[in-house]
Amino acid sequence: MSIESVPSQKTQANSEYAQRINRVIDYLRGNLDRQVKLEELAKVACFSEFHFHRIFGAISGETLNNFTNRLRLEKAARLLRYSDQNLTDIALECGFSSSATFSRAFRSGYGTSPSQFRKSGEIKKSKICKELFPEDKYGLPMSAEEKRAAFSVRLIDIPERQVAYIRVTNAFEMDRVLAALKTVIEWAKSQDIFSQGILFGMTVDDPHVTPKHLYRYEVCLASSFPFECMEGMSKLKMPAMRYAVIEVSGDIHKVATAWDYLYRDWLINSAYEPEHAPALEVFLDKENATDWSHFELELCLPVRKPAEMRSGRNL
Repeated sequence: MSIESVPSQKTQANSEYAQRINRVIDYLRGNLDRQVKLEELAKVACFSEFHFHRIFGAISGETLNNFTNRLRLEKAARLLRYSDQNLTDIALECGFSSSATFSRAFRSGYGTSPSQFRKSGEIKKSKICKELFPEDKYGLPMSAEEKRAAFSVRLIDIPERQVAYIRVTNAFEMDRVLAALKTVIEWAKSQDIFSQGILFGMTVDDPHVTPKHLYRYEVCLASSFPFECMEGMSKLKMPAMRYAVIEVSGDIHKVATAWDYLYRDWLINSAYEPEHAPALEVFLDKENATDWSHFELELCLPVRKPAEMRSGRNL
């Protein structure tokens, strides 16, 4: 399985390029609150500054500037949806110099103001709206009370871990994700780490604010034993983190409904806010992970205490 942004006839050389650009993407994701210099990113990728932009565009399909701006706006959209931070704090956390600059960029990207998006949760006038995933495509018609009864939430702390992953773009084409999943399973078995490893997917993007053809999903395996990545894979170290977790047994409609409850009902009524890190879907029945007629999953939302609670605790 190759990384999906790379042409199918790729060589060993551009597989290495893709892994280097994956490191840059991971680095950018963790540093959206500041302006990262080209020299810094080129060093992360171990590329010459003179060629970095062209290589990044060739591998990712977007210019570095467009990609970075999109990540910032998508992070801002998530914070507007799921936190009560004010616009200035969101602007600064997402790397904008002021709330005015942020508002102009948000309106340009989504065709609505941050304030209006926070009220409605919709971007109906956006030029990319038709490319977004319809929010009610899979959800079941359940009330908040029914969801609360069906989906029990618990908090767990997951330690730092080494992860091998395949990043899939245009991930709404499910065959791409299934192919990556099969590849990871076969690879893990060949490395003799499948039985003790944790098989999971990471929802890197928000399907409600990311165009379908750019939506990314990472198929991952975490292992406490050493391993060697195969061609088309990358490796990262995931930090220790707290997660709010729902265990789900059922079809894709039930999974989608559980996610909706976790974000829209549980989170906004809890003492937590979302951490800026991907959500996880842990496959509990690893041997049947490619049978998508029925899922056995743990849905894991990374969470943290609000800033004021953290600062108060540290006094």
